[in-house]
Amino acid sequence: MLANTSDFGAYRGRFAPSPSGPLHFGSLVAALGSYLDAKAHNGKWLVRIEDIDTPRIVSGSDTLILKTLENYGLYWDESIRYQSACLAHYQTVLEQLISKDLVYACQCTRKQIKQHGGFYNGHCRELQLTFDSQALRLKQTIPTYQFSDLFKGEINVESVFSEEDYIIKRRDGLFAYQLVVVLDDVAQKISHIVRGADLLFPTVRQISLFKQLGAPVPQFGHLPLAVAEPGFKLSKQNYAAAIDMDKPQQTLIAALKFLGINANKTLLDASVDEIILWAITAWQRKNVPANDEIQLITNETSFTFKPL
Repeated sequence: MLANTSDFGAYRGRFAPSPSGPLHFGSLVAALGSYLDAKAHNGKWLVRIEDIDTPRIVSGSDTLILKTLENYGLYWDESIRYQSACLAHYQTVLEQLISKDLVYACQCTRKQIKQHGGFYNGHCRELQLTFDSQALRLKQTIPTYQFSDLFKGEINVESVFSEEDYIIKRRDGLFAYQLVVVLDDVAQKISHIVRGADLLFPTVRQISLFKQLGAPVPQFGHLPLAVAEPGFKLSKQNYAAAIDMDKPQQTLIAALKFLGINANKTLLDASVDEIILWAITAWQRKNVPANDEIQLITNETSFTFKPL
């Protein structure tokens, strides 16, 4: 539907932050891990600003995020892609899916879905509701139950999640993440997706959508999440502290340790670019911790980690 199904050529990775606040330690880990995996495999690393969820956008965050990446020696290849500039493309693909009878309107509320165990049971699939002011769901025709993760190995997901018809356009008219993230990856010819373990299970939906679109399926790898305490990940919504913009070496070396790279302390006196070049040569997928979460404990002078 969108692309031919020829195999990927060279490695093309990406980091896709939402402009809802400054980068924190957890987002640095995701950026650094995706960058190192790309560069260690002679690939390109792209940056995408996922500004589709307009109510969450904080003005100026995109500029601050890009400046932070540069301060940490993470330089992107090719131009920045903004989701807000791609709305016409998303709508075109949505209309293609509608024309193939793969989309239907749904009037069910979150409360109703929660009453049925938290998973959507297809209640509206055959009701032929008007699309006006309704959420739009994609019919799941190619469910995915497992995939091979670059760091974690074989991942199996419950069938009830894999088979669920999920929302691709919200009731408020905004396109949903599950649709646009795949369309962006197809458009940018992304071959490898390295990101946090909070997106581990939604990966099966995205793999299914790649297949429904007739597009090559990237390889996925999920890094451990940095958490303040078990089950409480560092995030902009949880007001995680922004990382140091002025003296990044200590934080950068801590992020490398988090990812399984124990840097020599003498690197604290090196430039950021020297640290990054060293880290590319030291990167090995097998050294990335397989944990879903690692607790971050900080004080004014040090970072320590507790695998969970």
